[in-house]
Amino acid sequence: MSGSVRLTEEEKMEMLADARDPVRRAAFAAAQGISHHGTLDDYIDFLSENMSIAGERTPRIMKTAGYRL
Repeated sequence: MSGSVRLTEEEKMEMLADARDPVRRAAFAAAQGISHHGTLDDYIDFLSENMSIAGERTPRIMKTAGYRL
């Protein structure tokens, strides 16, 4: 298992309905195409604009024994 949350039957049905709808399918395809055309500068701008969502966090210090977390 990949650790992903399993979809409910309702979510599966919504995804199938989206895939069968030509307008929704085209919208998803267009969004995926646009997402692959970004530059590194676009990505840095995106991260900078959304830092407030992530909030201020300090990294956890984890002690390891035998190189295991």
